[in-house]
Amino acid sequence: MRSPSKEKQESNAMISNPVICAIDTLDIERAHQLAETVGGHVGAIKLGLEFFTANGAAGVRHLTHLGVPVFLDLKFHDIPNTVAKAIEATAGIDTFMMTVHVAGGRTMLQRAIDASMRVAETTGKARPMIIGVTVLTSMDQDDLMMIGVRDKLDDQVKRMADLAQSAGLDGVVCSPYEISLIRQACGEDFTLVVPGVRPAGSSHDDQKRIMTPEEALKRGADYLVIGRPITGAPHPADAAAAITASLASSR
Repeated sequence: MRSPSKEKQESNAMISNPVICAIDTLDIERAHQLAETVGGHVGAIKLGLEFFTANGAAGVRHLTHLGVPVFLDLKFHDIPNTVAKAIEATAGIDTFMMTVHVAGGRTMLQRAIDASMRVAETTGKARPMIIGVTVLTSMDQDDLMMIGVRDKLDDQVKRMADLAQSAGLDGVVCSPYEISLIRQACGEDFTLVVPGVRPAGSSHDDQKRIMTPEEALKRGADYLVIGRPITGAPHPADAAAAITASLASSR
């Protein structure tokens, strides 16, 4: 695999706290309240498709003003030209990371990276890292079979990670159980963003492949995406602080 490019190294610097709080809500005021509450205890917040559909770029900017890094998780997947234009339309909102589906193919992935670089040149801002989605953590082997993928889940994830790296992406989203596999295939410089992370005793919700934050970080995750165990807690700031403290003590 090729080494990260100079342009990749000049993307936004990695945040020091690996915890990314997923703020999955349509309500911009609720999102603002949560971001303000947990911002000092996490490395970044994640805003997804439901928030962006309801509130658009203006809604994202409303939260970036809090000074908390934003991971904009829109999982673009379309023809290359459309994805490139979508990246150009959103990559200048001061987000430090964005997602595309690796299944969109090499050309789409390369166009996404190129678009993020053009935005950086135009705005003078550091470009966001472009991260590829391999296989959604809500999917298991049976789900893959239903969409015509006959290979084992691990093989499919590895294939997607290899494609993402060869196309120039900064890293991939993967479940905790594929961390070691991708680290071995793609090396230490490839960024791994890991959802499906739940503190011991938490509900699994709609995730099928989960792990504790401590174990995921130990296996080599760069970022841990954690939502409802923080946002659904009676005191979200305390929940976020406890997770961050547990990670610091386990290192």
